[in-house]
Amino acid sequence: WADPDDDPRDSVGIGPDGELATLQDFLTSYRMTLRMKCEGLDAEQLARRSVPPSTMSLLGLVRHLAEVERDWRNWISEGEPLPKLYGERDADFDGAVAEQAEVDAAYAALEREQAATDAALAEHPDPSERLAKDGIAVRELLVHRIDEYARHCGHADLLRECVDGRVGQ
Repeated sequence: WADPDDDPRDSVGIGPDGELATLQDFLTSYRMTLRMKCEGLDAEQLARRSVPPSTMSLLGLVRHLAEVERDWRNWISEGEPLPKLYGERDADFDGAVAEQAEVDAAYAALEREQAATDAALAEHPDPSERLAKDGIAVRELLVHRIDEYARHCGHADLLRECVDGRVGQ
């Protein structure tokens, strides 16, 4: 639904140089894709659970991705783990209610958690560096993040189609 000439993800020309830049470019593109799939919907539409009996919704996906960004930061931290944003298991989806304040809070949490995880990883520019007690490689974490966003962009495509018939991108 975005004009190909105006698609913010379009990277015509030479791609980024190097492994780290390429991984970050893919992550950025999937993050934009998720936002694009949610654009133009009101709180009720974002919170709609379009594929019963699943509790998944577009708003739930935004909340879920904020939660997993925080969790990934816990993987690379030596300190005490940060508490869950939404509480117990599946609360990110179960608590996705059709209120504009909740939508605004979810987007703010996602932006905050993405920025914090990006900043933490920026301190480790070597993709092969292993971090924290579990020794996860920066590369592995970046690929895992790309995988998570890509998978959920597929879910978002189906959810959006159920909400208003829009497909693609």
